[in-house]
Formats: sequence, structure tokens, C-alpha cells
Amino acid sequence: MAVFSRGFGDRRRESDPRLPPGQYLTEDFPVLSAGPTPEIDTGEWRFTIRTEAGEDTSWTWDEFQALPIEDIDTDIHCVTRWTKLGTSWRGVSLDTLMEGIDTSVEYAMAHSYGGYTTNVPLEDLLGGKAWIAFEFDGEPLDPEHGGPARLLIPHLYFWKSAKWVRALVLHEHDDPGFWEQNGYHLHGDPWTEERYW
Repeated sequence: MAVFSRGFGDRRRESDPRLPPGQYLTEDFPVLSAGPTPEIDTGEWRFTIRTEAGEDTSWTWDEFQALPIEDIDTDIHCVTRWTKLGTSWRGVSLDTLMEGIDTSVEYAMAHSYGGYTTNVPLEDLLGGKAWIAFEFDGEPLDPEHGGPARLLIPHLYFWKSAKWVRALVLHEHDDPGFWEQNGYHLHGDPWTEERYW
């Protein structure tokens, strides 16, 4: 069951070049989820990258917090047509997390606490394009927005920024995740309106 919140009565600003086609500007941060919000204790939280060979590299919360942390100022765009401009996040770059990971594949599947999945090409995760974010607007990330940590891929529609992320599993093929199996586009570029198959 999808969960929705306020924030859908906002205004269209076609003249703003920061808005992708078909998007509306919102000042709120609407909440959309495919299911209930999981309760995740940072003492139990772990993030893992699994290679195609089945090799795991994992970080506890404390180990993750000891990694280089970046400030990210970016716009975010939801497939349901809202855009929020000028958001501020803190997190660890996927470039940092992928250092020393031996892989020859081109795709990843993000896995979340609660069972959600979404597929992402590695080229959309690397090169300063994606983070595991744990703060929003100077505060710890609220559970309803994916806390304690979520994937943040701001150049793609926001369903690709998986909430409550726990793992990336590297794949040879671009297999569809949860929403992709239900008709959403495999890639999700807001500037070319890759909303649905």
C-alpha cells in the first residue's frame, strides 16, 4: 500500500529552468512509500556492497560515520511530478564506498530494510553522482524520509534514491526492482521524462 502526505497542491513554474518537463515546484517534502516505515536502530544498521562474485564489504554505523562525509546541495525530482529545489544533505559518496571493490559489472540493485529494491547502472552511482545520505537540512534524516540512511541519486527521479538502504548488490544485467517491475522506467531521467516503460 502506498503512503502519501501533504505537498501536492503546489504550483507549476514552467519558466524556471531548474524544473524538468512536467514537474511542479513544492516547498514541502512529500512522503511517498511503498509500505510502512521500518524502525532501524543505528546500533543494528549495516550497509553492504556485494560483488557479482558474492564478496561482501560492510560498514557498521560507526564505521560509516568515520568515512569522509560530503555536503550535497541539490534539487530533487519525484516521478509524481513534484520538484523540491535547493535541498541540503550530508552523506558518504558512492565513490568512497566503491574504492577497493573489485567488479567488472555495470549494474547494481539497491536493497532496503523493508524489502524495497531499485536497479541503478553503476555509471549513475559513480563520478560524484550518488551518496548514502544520513542528514537532511542539518538534521538526522527522519525515518519517513528514509532515515537513518538512504540512497541519494538526485539526477534521477527520486524513487531511485531508495529509502532505508542496507545494500548494493552488483549485477551483470539491469534487472528491474520493485517499481520497475510495476511499470516505472528502468532508468528514470527526469529531464527526458523517463517515467514509465
